[in-house]
Amino acid sequence: MVKKTGYRRFLVWTFRISLLFTIGFSYCYMERVIPDHMSIVLDQEETFTLPLPFRFTLQSDSEEVALGNGSDIPSDQITVTREQPFRLYGKREGSYLLGLDFLGIRFKEIQVDVVGTRYAVPCGAPVGIYLKSAGVMVIGTGELVGQDGLPVEPAAGVLKSGDYIESINGISLETKEELASAVAGLRDKEAHLMVRRGDALIEVSLHPILTQDGDNKLGIWVRSDTQGIGTVTYLDLNGRFGALGHGISDTDTGKMVEISDGNLYDTQIVGVEKGSAGSPGVMSGIIYYGAGTVLGTVESNTEEGIFGIVNDRFMKSVVSEPVPVGYRQDVRKGPAILRSGVSGEIRDYEIEIERIDYSTSHTNKSLVIRVTDPELLSLTGGIVQGMSGSPIIQDGKLIGAVTHVFIQDSTRGYGIFVENMLTH
Repeated sequence: MVKKTGYRRFLVWTFRISLLFTIGFSYCYMERVIPDHMSIVLDQEETFTLPLPFRFTLQSDSEEVALGNGSDIPSDQITVTREQPFRLYGKREGSYLLGLDFLGIRFKEIQVDVVGTRYAVPCGAPVGIYLKSAGVMVIGTGELVGQDGLPVEPAAGVLKSGDYIESINGISLETKEELASAVAGLRDKEAHLMVRRGDALIEVSLHPILTQDGDNKLGIWVRSDTQGIGTVTYLDLNGRFGALGHGISDTDTGKMVEISDGNLYDTQIVGVEKGSAGSPGVMSGIIYYGAGTVLGTVESNTEEGIFGIVNDRFMKSVVSEPVPVGYRQDVRKGPAILRSGVSGEIRDYEIEIERIDYSTSHTNKSLVIRVTDPELLSLTGGIVQGMSGSPIIQDGKLIGAVTHVFIQDSTRGYGIFVENMLTH
């Protein structure tokens, strides 16, 4: 009898643990694969399929978004499964909510943006990028040797990698040269630094060290700007641009660079180092800095790319025509076009979209693409650094941009839905 009771308890606990595991796994799966928002075009019926593990109820919280599935009669509530596509129809521009319910419990809410037909110009033009950080960025701290010959590290434990120094003793800073000049003039005075750390603004004090070379130093490595080559993805009809499809991070700290402003400049591609397994290739070029070579201004650096506005010089150089913007539901596996100026002139190359992730958990890794064009493979080996931002066109619509290359296979890489870039 005791053995039977123990066995029943074992079965009960096994069932409970299995149930909890199933619920937890299903929840994590659903959070990953179901998007937090969708965009649909006004007065145009859109078809979706959600990878649902169970039968769910989809409910519209507004009469401005109608639902449908097997019936032609629009509804505010339908049942959805993995295999069964459903339809959305937006009656008025705006943002609305869909509720995803399971057994009468609201599991998730999906924001639906009803928008007008949108057009953009797919560019593919390489540009030089210069960004000025919002303050002087701390890369790390280091050891100094004072005039007494003893090693000392005054900033250790006080400043951290990724901090931004905004001012010293009340004097605002924009460049590392201004910081060095201010520290040199302190002599025996303390340095009172206003530092931005994440969302917080803190004040710290450091005592400069007079080193053996006769200079005052704080023992910190800093950077106040960054530059490189990237690709402009699109222009909208107002001259605003999106580029790269991913943010620019500091090479030493790995953190996103917080910028005050920046510019786009003329660049000339002079060579390509082909990618190979374990070693991504790179696009080499010359950036021409100067007042007459500016192509536009950079206003923001985000996870989805850099954004700003181009000038008349850039606008006049664009020969591509506007095309409709494709949203995530328009993207399908299969052939597509990648537009790039890696050869020195802007060309279209053939690629294959191999995988689509409709969720919003990895915004700049929503697509897996493979280069199939023999000419591009011969030139670059696939995707190289500098091609980030190259627009992806499918069925006559701008649907995304290249963001990353696979380290072990340069013919393949990631892409971003262009709708994620257009939100900026």
